Amino acid sequence: MKDPFNLMNLDIEEASIYELQNAMEQGEFTSKELVFCYLSRIAKYDQDGPHINSIMEINPDAIFIAEALDIERQRKGSRGPLHGIPILVKDNIETGDKMRTSAGALALAQHVSTRDAFLIRRLRESGAIILGKTNMTEWANGISSTMWAGYSSKGGQVAHPYGDFFVGGSSTGSAAAVAMSFAAAAIGTETSASILSPAIQMSIVGIKPTIGLISRSGLIPFSYSQDTAGPMARTVSDAVVLLNALAGRDERDPATWRNDHAIEDYTPFLDKNGLQGARIGVFCEVPDSQRESGEYNEELFHQASSELIKAGAEVGENIDIPSFHGPWHWNKMNLEFNHGVENYLQRLPAHMPVHSLSELIDWNEKYADAALKYGQDILEFREGLTDPLKNKDYIMESIMDLYLAQNEGIDYAINSYQLDAIMFPTYIGADICAKAGYPSIAIPAGYGANGRPFGITFAGKAFTEPTLIRIAYSFEQITKHRKKPIFN
Repeated sequence: MKDPFNLMNLDIEEASIYELQNAMEQGEFTSKELVFCYLSRIAKYDQDGPHINSIMEINPDAIFIAEALDIERQRKGSRGPLHGIPILVKDNIETGDKMRTSAGALALAQHVSTRDAFLIRRLRESGAIILGKTNMTEWANGISSTMWAGYSSKGGQVAHPYGDFFVGGSSTGSAAAVAMSFAAAAIGTETSASILSPAIQMSIVGIKPTIGLISRSGLIPFSYSQDTAGPMARTVSDAVVLLNALAGRDERDPATWRNDHAIEDYTPFLDKNGLQGARIGVFCEVPDSQRESGEYNEELFHQASSELIKAGAEVGENIDIPSFHGPWHWNKMNLEFNHGVENYLQRLPAHMPVHSLSELIDWNEKYADAALKYGQDILEFREGLTDPLKNKDYIMESIMDLYLAQNEGIDYAINSYQLDAIMFPTYIGADICAKAGYPSIAIPAGYGANGRPFGITFAGKAFTEPTLIRIAYSFEQITKHRKKPIFN
């Protein structure tokens, strides 16, 4: 057998999905050997060495699945670009296999789903190997106001691959695993910034799609109106390959019914010249918190604007988004969390220890030493809410969030300035895009003097993923900012 750390002359750490697929087609190595390589990296760097702690658990059948896909390739040929490619998924996405789905919570540590989430089924049909589950901020940061990003009582704390920096939340494990090349790519989920933030922090690409492009069926819920899964990868092209597999109509998710665009392949929009003539508005209002924390790098942000112009884009500085600062309220999010999680817990098998929010809170208190390192003040507040979906605040905010974020927000800016996209520093546009249900792509844009990654986000109207992909891919190919983490 070949050295699992060196498959021919291919740099596994940075190899794209297309390069991996081409090498397997040429017989340079097998999917089984590729799985060996990633598992070796996980053992060396995630559980040992720098101890990134991004992996919640490994799929014990991954090697068998890889062997079966190798045989299928020999006998029938490849299913497509994801055939035999190992992918990691966040621990709040259900998989109908031997792995658990816990959202990082100890109370759900033994929860084994009886079926795949719709997106997992799509991945398996494409020939992808579900290599394992990734760590995350517990309950997608829905349990405590003081919990550190990237921490869960089941999985512990995710470390940053580039240094002692903020890891972002809550798809931290997926982002760190991608940055460390523990798999070809990963799946995260976002309610607001949970894909975009860790992608920015860890110098990878994250796509938060339009709500309804990817099915929500089989995700442990946080917000009915804002939840979505999305691809996280080292390159735009890899993220797009994953997006192709994930997108699709699901009869169990009404949000997917409104997508009549029926784009089955986003790879034609990987255009290196995609910035030529593109009209991009730059939003420059940066909160003091990001300046003080070091997340925002003014020099690199201005550099990104200059790079857009050099690539042929028409850039409008300091655009106005009237509703950017709201007024926003959080009753809708709290009420949807209450209702969604309550419903999810009620459907758990009888042998599970909790079947309601009140039971979850009581269980956490009973095992507080292990389960409540940061307390559960947010959980307790949300448990006290009543009649969540008939609450007048919920009804009004469901309307106003969409109106403000769309009509007076993203739509207003794009229409007024005749833009193709908006560029935000870091992920500061995540919340307004989440409330609007609109897409965003996070992409690396350099590193500070201390090695801290910096990134930007491109955002647009509903189902404008093709435009955002063109812009992001062109920016990536022209700038080549991303560098892999380096350890002594």
